[in-house]
Amino acid sequence: MGGLEKQIVSLMKCTEYEYDLIERALLKSFENLGGISKFINKGDKVLLKLNLLMKKKPEEATTTHPIFTKALAKILIDHGAEVIIGDSPGGPFNTSILKGIYRACGIEKIANEVGAKLNYNTNTMEIKNEDGLILKKIVGIEVLKEVDKVISVSKLKTHGMMMFTGAVKNMFGIVAGLEKAEYHVRMPNNEDFSNALVDICIAAKPILSFMDGIVGMEGEGPSAGEPRKVGVIIGSTSPYELDVVATSIIGLDPIKVPTIKRCVERNLCSGKLEDINLMGEDINKFILNDFVIPEIRSLDLLDGKLPKFIRDILNNLLQPKPVFNHDECVGCSDCADNCPPRVIEMVNNRPVVNLDGCIRCFCCQELCPVKAILIHRPLLMKLLAKL
Repeated sequence: MGGLEKQIVSLMKCTEYEYDLIERALLKSFENLGGISKFINKGDKVLLKLNLLMKKKPEEATTTHPIFTKALAKILIDHGAEVIIGDSPGGPFNTSILKGIYRACGIEKIANEVGAKLNYNTNTMEIKNEDGLILKKIVGIEVLKEVDKVISVSKLKTHGMMMFTGAVKNMFGIVAGLEKAEYHVRMPNNEDFSNALVDICIAAKPILSFMDGIVGMEGEGPSAGEPRKVGVIIGSTSPYELDVVATSIIGLDPIKVPTIKRCVERNLCSGKLEDINLMGEDINKFILNDFVIPEIRSLDLLDGKLPKFIRDILNNLLQPKPVFNHDECVGCSDCADNCPPRVIEMVNNRPVVNLDGCIRCFCCQELCPVKAILIHRPLLMKLLAKL
């Protein structure tokens, strides 16, 4: 494993969003990882960095479930920590939007119940990241300097651009608001963007990562897919190894996931289950071989399989594209407002895209509240992506 220390990943069975069940599973997870006192001291300020992509009901499986968050926050508070819950969701980063998301996702209610604080600090700060490969400086959310420790609380989901969104990609939410759009513009291909995601995770320095895999999302994630029962809670000190385990559970070869591939290249993990110390339940109890995985929205997977000039031609001819269902569209303009290259305009209260300028980040589909945007992938691209 290239000299890397074998990391622990905890797997606990939990099939329902019932507080007592989740609390017991999380307490056992802490025990598997060495005990809560190993990570949290009395008086620590801890940021629970959730996945709060957009206004979605908990049952839609887009965001970290509030009952999962409540149980984790209560455990930390009972141990003497001060808990702050937050995220920088897709789109603008302001108090009004945060209030709406906290309320819609059920987080406001549970925070009040357990005495956790919600982050409303929308200021930004520069984070120096000497260990970054692409991003040596990151414009991050200022709450990071208010806390002693960060815990990633991600959701098990597939992702159209990255195939999978887990513990590593969850930390993209420390990037402030529309700065995320700038990163998409600067790094439209999967290799650069996935390296940037790894850089951001390194800069965030989460001491622990937990994944809500009780009900995940399959298909057109991270917001337009379908809920799927998985029945697992995953925890680790390593977000990189956690993602290897999570992808293995849903029948996805970890090395095919761009972020995991970058982590392997950068010697952050091996990408192999045999190099992980699995604690708790047997992983074979959870593996789903029929989980719906979207084809990656790039031909970068051909790297090393075809000459670059041929790949460039194929990229130009066979790129996937967003398709807008105007019958389903509600005219909210979220897609146009949050398009990183600004190539979507509203015409007669319906979105129209200039594909010549489209960078295929698919933020439009990711942030559509009514699933009115589909991704059309040419048949040949689907075949090539499987190579």
